[in-house]
Amino acid sequence: MISPPILPLLALACAVTYLYKRWRARISLRDIQGPKSYSFLLGNLGEMYLGPAAEADFKWHQTFGSVVRYKGILNDDYLMISDPKALQHILHTSAYHFVKDSGGKRALTHLLAGRSLNSVDGEEHRRQRKVMLPAFGGPESRALFPVFTKISQELVARWKDTISQEASADSGSVIFNIPKWLSRATLDAIGEAAFDYQFGALDNAETELGKAYEHVNGAFFGIPTPSRVFVDSLIDYLPSWLVLKLVTSIPNERPMRYTADTSARVAKDLLREKRGAVDLGKSSRDVMSQLVKANASTNPKAQLSEEELYAEMRIILFAGHETTSNTLTWTLWELAKHPEVQTRLRTEIKEAQVKAQAKGQTELALHDIEGIEYLQAVLKEGLRFHPAVPRFQRVARDDEVIPLSKPIRATSGATLSELMVPGGTKIVVTIAAYNRYRELWGPDANVFNPDRWMSSHERNKEHTSIGVVGNTLTFSSGTRSCIGWRFAMTEMQCFLVDLISNFEFSLPPDGKRIRREAPALMFPVVEGETQDGVKLPLCVSIATGQ
Repeated sequence: MISPPILPLLALACAVTYLYKRWRARISLRDIQGPKSYSFLLGNLGEMYLGPAAEADFKWHQTFGSVVRYKGILNDDYLMISDPKALQHILHTSAYHFVKDSGGKRALTHLLAGRSLNSVDGEEHRRQRKVMLPAFGGPESRALFPVFTKISQELVARWKDTISQEASADSGSVIFNIPKWLSRATLDAIGEAAFDYQFGALDNAETELGKAYEHVNGAFFGIPTPSRVFVDSLIDYLPSWLVLKLVTSIPNERPMRYTADTSARVAKDLLREKRGAVDLGKSSRDVMSQLVKANASTNPKAQLSEEELYAEMRIILFAGHETTSNTLTWTLWELAKHPEVQTRLRTEIKEAQVKAQAKGQTELALHDIEGIEYLQAVLKEGLRFHPAVPRFQRVARDDEVIPLSKPIRATSGATLSELMVPGGTKIVVTIAAYNRYRELWGPDANVFNPDRWMSSHERNKEHTSIGVVGNTLTFSSGTRSCIGWRFAMTEMQCFLVDLISNFEFSLPPDGKRIRREAPALMFPVVEGETQDGVKLPLCVSIATGQ
């Protein structure tokens, strides 16, 4: 049900959309194939957002190919693209010609995360990324390995305590809601590694910042409704000032303002502490300390303003927390469904531990973990098969000609080897469909198969390579690839080693069906229990030999 304050905006959006489309009609997308729209208000967005995550992406890719035209609200045209060469053009070659957001959606992003690396474009983005890159390099990420190890071992200890107290004599296992636990653990990890901030999430402690981010979970982990899908799309057509006014006046949206204000205030306090520590020569190795030290440059172009530093902290926390726990959750689910893969992985981890002990080590070092080939294969396959963000949007700033790696058949019957795209076109980069593109990954692209990453099962290398990890798009690509991907890989390897070496994971006996949802991030729910929110129960028992 659309609330009364939204109704006048609908009329405004209709008028703006009509005039905009008349202006843009000099270049038409009508010749691009795509699904039929049965709704003027929602177009094909109901199929995209109201069903299981990425099901529409897979269906349309299989039916229409690597370029699909579909309808948004008010009959507006969108393009969904999975063609590798086209994506290389959009994300690499002409990346700054395709902006992230337009209209009111950009205002919402700035409200929640400030003018951060995630929300700015062009020269501003280029400058921020250049300043921030040194804090996210390989050595910097590896230096945080002890932090991740400490947090993952705390999680292991808590699970072992729970199992010893609650496991039945018959099964020896306890059913855990995996994403709930992993979300708390990765929140502790990102807090300490990025900001030296103690959330205490595994201890159920309440901090001001932790409480603030709970308020926006509904936006990212709420089951979409038709009215929510419509309003979220409508925001694109509204001016920024009006969107900000609505956020502060509509009760359901006020938590976003609260989260923004609280995170900015905590960021200021942390920044003050970091600067004091740097001045005294006592700074630590967390990301924010590295940024503060880098920001001491006398060259203004090599600095971030205070507001930018606040913004970067907020987006690192927001983007680096749930995405990591999400990937680990889905990977553990696949290992529970494929016990032979889980057993093989545990065996190889044990073999690496024995080798490390023979060298006098008490535990695996990061270089030992990186040398476990099957662990890398399992992790990459988890990233490929279950991308935390299944799709994202770009907007063509001007008229563009986009090359294609493979010609497509137009509705007229003509063959197109490139796309003529009018300025203002909304382009959806479908990570999910690209990550299961059969010409890239083989005929078993829709199967969870870590062996494809072993030496004799690599992807088809004839196609354009665009991803930062194994050619998957899960960390995006190009100038806007996830700046913290090395950070995330180090963290996920650490957690996966500790969890698999200590526990065995299996599916619950009741056979509950798990469904993927994705209003923003892709998260699991149990069918028939969606009122419980994010939920993926697994049976966890102590691994043999522990």
